[in-house]
Amino acid sequence: MSETANRADHMRWPALYVLCAGTLMIVLDGSIVTVALPTIGSALRFSQTSLSWLVNAYMIAFGGLLLLSGRLGDLVGRKRMFLTGVTAFTAASLLCGLSGSQEMLIAGRFLQGVGGAMASAVTLGMIVTMFTEPREQAKAIGIFSFVAAAGGSIGVIAGGVLTQAVGWYSIFYINVPIGIVIVALAARLFQPDHGLGFGGGADLLGAFLVTSGLMLLVYTINKAEEHGWGSAHTPGFGAVSIVLLAGFVLRQAKASSPLLPLRLFRSRHLWGANVVQILFVAALFGFQFLLALYLQSVNRYSALETGLAYLPGPIVIAVISLGLSARLMTRFGGRTVLLAGLVSTVAALLLLARLPLHAIYTVDVLPAVVLLGVGAGLALPAVIGLAMSGATPSDSGLASGLLNTTQQIGGALGVAALATLASSHAQSLLPGAESTAAALTYGYRLAFGVAAGLLVAAFLLAAAVLSSPKALPPRPSESGTSSDAAGAGWRN
Repeated sequence: MSETANRADHMRWPALYVLCAGTLMIVLDGSIVTVALPTIGSALRFSQTSLSWLVNAYMIAFGGLLLLSGRLGDLVGRKRMFLTGVTAFTAASLLCGLSGSQEMLIAGRFLQGVGGAMASAVTLGMIVTMFTEPREQAKAIGIFSFVAAAGGSIGVIAGGVLTQAVGWYSIFYINVPIGIVIVALAARLFQPDHGLGFGGGADLLGAFLVTSGLMLLVYTINKAEEHGWGSAHTPGFGAVSIVLLAGFVLRQAKASSPLLPLRLFRSRHLWGANVVQILFVAALFGFQFLLALYLQSVNRYSALETGLAYLPGPIVIAVISLGLSARLMTRFGGRTVLLAGLVSTVAALLLLARLPLHAIYTVDVLPAVVLLGVGAGLALPAVIGLAMSGATPSDSGLASGLLNTTQQIGGALGVAALATLASSHAQSLLPGAESTAAALTYGYRLAFGVAAGLLVAAFLLAAAVLSSPKALPPRPSESGTSSDAAGAGWRN
């Protein structure tokens, strides 16, 4: 091995930790801001309607630009895209912290979404490119999955502490030194990659169609609860977004240099895992949102108590995704681990579908939180590994962006649909219910049951579409089997 190759090999793990730090910073920001919204609203005199744009502005930019950013990473180089994204996110965070007006803060949140999309879209592509040996790749994906899954819960606690101890602006300022360190380390640790060049996929019309279509879709989903699913607003804007996305698909079928080559979807692992992820994340985000509402509106938990109630989940996710998932995937295959994770998560949601009016945390809530942590710790690394195994090295940035896009769409759709279902069912029961809390509880129960149904559908789809990978053989030192054969077992 040459000195340059040997240096690159030793720098892979530090580079992974830098990628995970960037991901954690972006994931934390979303939940930290959510906790601080009431304080920000009072300080800058936001109305309830305008305050929602602090979330919507970020989500529209982030969800709308992930797919385009992933492809641009393939074309101009994923290192360059990551560095640009983290730099933009850091600068936008400084702008948010300095904001003295509503307009300035909303603009800063939009720019945060742009930078977050650029950095996040290429992260998985960089991981699977750096770690090609199946066992190492499974371990790296497990670490990444933990950061992505647990960051939100950690942010709820961090947001409460920072906002109360220092002030709302601190939740943005804290990103500045972290972002500077990440950029400095990434510039040193990441190997340069020059990309395919714009001749390999420059499609301006396709870029316009997919970005505007996804932005409009994210906006429509996020505003569905406010306007109602049956109003003219939701189906009207939804129809326009679908037309734009359909136009994008037609464009990709005819373009000489498509932004999203449709050949990518010949891989059952790629499209199957993405659909499974939409269903899984819809149920997962719905759980996080609805359980918080139940604990606060029915059981009268404070914001900090609610965050602490979730804490066992990230701990279990850490134990599973950091310690067990890689070994389980290399031993039994990604499909088997994914199915086991889905079963555990279904069990958690079915327990929540039986929540009593006055829950005892250790009896009624904690078992579900632990089971869901097990399910997420197993399912998320597995679905990521299966999806990325269907992408070629030249398309890994695009596959990464696609996976992040379906995650955002699934999460937004799950929260909007399940929250609306819970609310409308509670409203219908309110006249005959013994109390408002009872009606709310019945609404949450129904939503948790529907979320469990989404995961049953995900289980059936995964079992039918995703092939069953062969169990990996022992390491060459134990059996004499080559690592290439092991890689073949992983990719089947």
